Amino acid sequence: MNRKKKKKTHVPFRLNMLFFAVFLLFSMLILRLGMVQIVYGDDYKREIERTEDVTVNSPVPRGKMFDRNGQVIVDNTPQNAITFTNNGYKQDEMLEVAERLAKLIHKDTEKVQERDKKDYWIMKNPEEAEKKISKKDKEKLEKKYEGDQKELDKAIYQLTLDRITEDELSELTKDDLEVLAIYREFTSGYALTPQIVKNKEVTPEEFAVVSENLQILQGVDTTTDWERYYAFGDTLKSVLGNVTSSDEGLPAEQLEYYMARDYSRNDRVGKSYIEMQYEEVLHGQKAKVKNVTDKAGNVLETVPITDGQRGKDLVLSIDMDLQKEVEKIIEEELREAKASAGTALLDRAYVVLMDPHTGEVLSMAGKKIVKDKETGQSVMQDDALGNITTTYNVGSAVKGATILTGYKTGAINPGTVFYDRPLKIKGTPVKKSWRNFGPLNDINALKFSSNVYMFETVINIGGGKYEYEQPLRINEKAFSTVRDSFAQFGLGVRTGIDLPNEQTGFKGMSTLPGFMLDLSIGQYDTYSNMQLAQYVSVIANGGNRMEPHIVKEIREPLMENNELGPIVQEMEPKVLNRVELEDGWMDRVQEGFRRVMQEKGGTAYGLFGNKDYKPAGKTGTAEAFYDGPERSKFGKEPPEVMNLSLVSYAPSENPEVAMAVLVPWAYQGSVDHGANKEIGQRVLDAYFDLKKERHKKGDDAKESVQKVENIDEVLEGQEDARKEDE
Repeated sequence: MNRKKKKKTHVPFRLNMLFFAVFLLFSMLILRLGMVQIVYGDDYKREIERTEDVTVNSPVPRGKMFDRNGQVIVDNTPQNAITFTNNGYKQDEMLEVAERLAKLIHKDTEKVQERDKKDYWIMKNPEEAEKKISKKDKEKLEKKYEGDQKELDKAIYQLTLDRITEDELSELTKDDLEVLAIYREFTSGYALTPQIVKNKEVTPEEFAVVSENLQILQGVDTTTDWERYYAFGDTLKSVLGNVTSSDEGLPAEQLEYYMARDYSRNDRVGKSYIEMQYEEVLHGQKAKVKNVTDKAGNVLETVPITDGQRGKDLVLSIDMDLQKEVEKIIEEELREAKASAGTALLDRAYVVLMDPHTGEVLSMAGKKIVKDKETGQSVMQDDALGNITTTYNVGSAVKGATILTGYKTGAINPGTVFYDRPLKIKGTPVKKSWRNFGPLNDINALKFSSNVYMFETVINIGGGKYEYEQPLRINEKAFSTVRDSFAQFGLGVRTGIDLPNEQTGFKGMSTLPGFMLDLSIGQYDTYSNMQLAQYVSVIANGGNRMEPHIVKEIREPLMENNELGPIVQEMEPKVLNRVELEDGWMDRVQEGFRRVMQEKGGTAYGLFGNKDYKPAGKTGTAEAFYDGPERSKFGKEPPEVMNLSLVSYAPSENPEVAMAVLVPWAYQGSVDHGANKEIGQRVLDAYFDLKKERHKKGDDAKESVQKVENIDEVLEGQEDARKEDE
């Protein structure tokens, strides 16, 4: 009998080892999971609940402003400040901190409103506040706002506010109001953003005692804030502009614009002129930190992102020593003219000095006499902005543009002679020059300021023909022809200056022929003094309309006081257009302007004929109607006044400075004080005297007369840049 042999089964040793290894790994994993859950569970839970999307910007001081010679014009004055940052504190916690802080500092209560007082009264008297709403009131409101808990709570709170009496509010003590003023600052900020509680007149004692008690003042900190400081007082103040206060923050009308550019609501920004125009340059780069919080809003960690840097500095083209002297001259001559002319209407005068080759504004001054509202006394006020924001009839100063327009249109040729005599157009008053000059060519027409020569010129431009006591017919298109030509010189158009709110002037609406004649002598359309400065610069430099600018350079800020950093951007001369003229045309106008000031018989020879700086220029007197601040006193018939102007450049052979002077409403009747010439003479004297003085001291190396030597290259470069933009 065959017996079957039974087979013995077994697991290989290596497979057992594999099972054992897997068992060990699972055991270790279970142990690790236990450790994570039991030992570190709370820590990891907090990590999961963290949110890292709260970025806070810390403001930095604004950039400084310097004049062309490196003198500080606008700076930042450091001042002690106390701030509060809401790191997720509850209402009662903030109120408690406000009460503690009120015992350490003095806080003005003038900004506390009645609504603030009522809110505070409710917080201090919750039980009494609750009694002001009866059960019946609640039922009525619940019925009205059924299902809308948010609106119901709002209505109950408003009703409570309405029922707080004056007697109850009077229970608030002076100390209560001080606490309220501080609490009000606490709640006006934004979460995790420092809010200034006090930065005016923080005494060293207050600063020290708050610093010593920060451990019991949650969210409160002491720091250094800044405010704008104007080294030259009110000199040029209106042009420099203003900055909003920490209370004002961002202007409401520009809130979205600034918020989209990473500003905070309580940031201080430029709100007028240079401060506003160059806001993005002056504002600087704010320091950024990331606050890591949990879901409850508690700050777990603060992580720096970028360091802050104060704003870049501006170097202005203005010479502040010259500016101060020009303002002094205007004040003195304005008072003198007002006294001698005997007119109550004269109240202002303006001066612009410009480099005719670069457009750099060397001085932009204006003064206005106003009544102090408190004292009723007349005071002198800065009105430098009037050079670009107000326009007037300027008179004969524009005659250089009229002559050149005549050349361009073929109405006259160099050397054309007209007989200067009174013109009588049917149905209109006699139009004439201030004297009958007889035969005059174009150059002497400028020298003697002949009106009739200009009349004959524009009559030819309009295709008309003058006959004594006969109607005058002129093609209406002549108005556009003359105005378009004037615009080539900067008259009646924006000059392009780097300041906001520039006005272009008023263009007369009528196209009657008589007004065409008035337009030719500057007594119809109105122009600003800055336009006059640009216009005479075109004459001075030979035909290039330069864009005026008041900022010369943008520089990196340096930590050292009052030192200039590396140049970031230099404002290059910009030619807006070239007046297309044939050879010799501009020479004749320049010769006419030279004779005005350097030859006997010229309208400005009396004051300028002996000057060693050899000026050239053109005077202007315009008959106008008064339209100033006292206009309402005269009803429908404002009085006739005379506006005075003067455009000039010097030296006549190689100009380095161009000047425009404008004195509106200078006098009435025939009493001409000549304030335009008196101011202009003293201003040019001051410019060249200052230059000589600096030359003696060895400081003239700072002066910049940057002529555009090769204008074709400049124009070609600008045209290439324009094409690239397109």
